[in-house]
Amino acid sequence: MKALRSGRKLRVMLCGYYGEHNLGDDALLQVLVSQIPSDWEPVVTARDSEAVQALVPGVSSVNRRSLSDTIRGLDQVNALVLGGGSLLQDGTSFKSLVYYLVLLWSARFKRVPILLWGQGLGPLQHRLSRVLVKHTLSGVRAVSWRDPSSIGLAERWGLKIPMLMGPDPVWRHPSPPWTGGTRLILCWRPTPLLNSRKWGVLLEAVDRLSANDCSEVIWLAFHTEQDASLWDDLRNRDLIPEGLDRRSVQMQAESLEQVQSLFSESALVIAMRLHALILAATAGCPTAALSYDPKVKAAAQLAALPWVDLNDALDVDRLSRQWQSVMTADRSDSDIEQLKRDAQLHEEMLVEELQKLSA
Repeated sequence: MKALRSGRKLRVMLCGYYGEHNLGDDALLQVLVSQIPSDWEPVVTARDSEAVQALVPGVSSVNRRSLSDTIRGLDQVNALVLGGGSLLQDGTSFKSLVYYLVLLWSARFKRVPILLWGQGLGPLQHRLSRVLVKHTLSGVRAVSWRDPSSIGLAERWGLKIPMLMGPDPVWRHPSPPWTGGTRLILCWRPTPLLNSRKWGVLLEAVDRLSANDCSEVIWLAFHTEQDASLWDDLRNRDLIPEGLDRRSVQMQAESLEQVQSLFSESALVIAMRLHALILAATAGCPTAALSYDPKVKAAAQLAALPWVDLNDALDVDRLSRQWQSVMTADRSDSDIEQLKRDAQLHEEMLVEELQKLSA
């Protein structure tokens, strides 16, 4: 354990996909920082330090886009928390996985204790990835997983480290109450699972629903770089029905407060983005999922929310009936409230382990 800094605070590096203009990771960061004990000072790995400062005023940061800077930053901290999301996966790229593995092995070499908070494990498509992750995790102090499949894989590997599982930490993010409205909000993203025919089915179903029940359709880009071009792409491919085009408005998600305000005054949110789904559901908003990834389906099932797997055949009538029924169904908050309680397990693990380190 490194010596205490002036001011008698220990420092903990929070490593994740932060400062990348992705509202889901912004929500994860806010929840994580709120759970750090007061005798610890967080240091955040971030691409855009100003964006992180706006989320968490006063927090210090290191450039996450520079692995060498991040590794050097380990010399100035007393613990490392790999915070939220699915960081240990090769579905995005093997290069991304190597980044986190090198950082974890550097922390082990420097004897910096490692905690994994609210993590998903996988997908790990390559045998080499599975071998590397398995051996890396053997040197972690403790883990809280965010879904059954992740802890299941870790248990099959026979890892001898303290582990627990709770719902995604963003279920703990505070949300304003849902007051209702007439706008339909789409938090969609590009995905190779949808060809022109499947996009056409989705858009026809949205057109049918919005023509009868919604005053406006908001295309809310949750991730600046990935989602903002979706509308133009679909329009250039002549896939958007004329009526839907007239009712549609493009909008960039600029802050969590903006997004939560929109959700609280909507008629329905249809989300592909995992954390858009969670933030809408925590507000009590009528919410439906389009699952491009098993994590979205898993979250919808935990919350008893309707979902459609984009791997499956899509049907206009089925989609329209499902979304219409969500908008008109009597709401029950019991499942959501239970998820909020269960998600507290991540905080309990984090606080317990950091208190042990500061003792």
